[in-house]
Amino acid sequence: MRAPAFALRALALTTAALFAALTLPPSAARAVPEPHAPREFVALRTVDPTILQDMRYTTAHNFVGAPVDGYRQPVCILTRPAALALRRAQRTMLRRGYSLKVYDCYRPQRAVDHFVRWAEDLTDVRTKQEFYPRVDKTRLFVDGYIARKSGHSRGSTVDLTIVRLPTAPPPPYVPGQPLVPCYAPQAERFPDDSLDMGTGFDCFDTLSHTDDPRIRGTQRTNRRFLEDTLSAFGFVNLPEEWWHFTFAPEPFPDTYFDFPVSRTSLDQPRRHRPSRTFPM
Repeated sequence: MRAPAFALRALALTTAALFAALTLPPSAARAVPEPHAPREFVALRTVDPTILQDMRYTTAHNFVGAPVDGYRQPVCILTRPAALALRRAQRTMLRRGYSLKVYDCYRPQRAVDHFVRWAEDLTDVRTKQEFYPRVDKTRLFVDGYIARKSGHSRGSTVDLTIVRLPTAPPPPYVPGQPLVPCYAPQAERFPDDSLDMGTGFDCFDTLSHTDDPRIRGTQRTNRRFLEDTLSAFGFVNLPEEWWHFTFAPEPFPDTYFDFPVSRTSLDQPRRHRPSRTFPM
């Protein structure tokens, strides 16, 4: 029995399309457009170039021990309201002879996924001596140091510290150099021009809790200085991390973005419709 003519034509078209797809150059087959930031996101440097930036996740000096997925350039990206609030806080700091310094700002979901993969790999303990000396890696999820979602991915959360002016950039981290516990005395820890906060940034230890009673004297005063200054401009501290603050109200309280950290993510044209979000 002969097939109808329309069926033969459809088969021919399908075969032709399949052949064309199979013969595409590899670069064309892989070309998937990256998501871009909504218009509400800005580079902090365009709002306030005086705020210092030490973007740790573009380097190997972080608890993963390598540049983190999604961090293409060392640029702090935030929602515009959060960036403007930081600018107001910075003016207060500058009048007193200090500056804010950011370690991390917007964080794409792919970076959070990288953290999760790292935490699940119990054989990778190369950074333990600095970032989590007293915590077994099997407890990173249970104790809340690693989570599958981060407020940073909503764009209004920032990790930061205070620097006394004038300052010189600290020496760069050299992979393989000896690691020192993040809660060691400041003179022994990795060199950082931050005020002494009692621990380094991203220290997985209860000493990082903002109000830990073991933190006293100058270290406690410095933490209060940071929290009091930022809270006056709408930021709320995460009690488990002295460096972690979220601007409220957040423009995107229920959306987790995944555009990469790079200047091109902010290029026009942009739409309020990211290619990959995670509504809660």
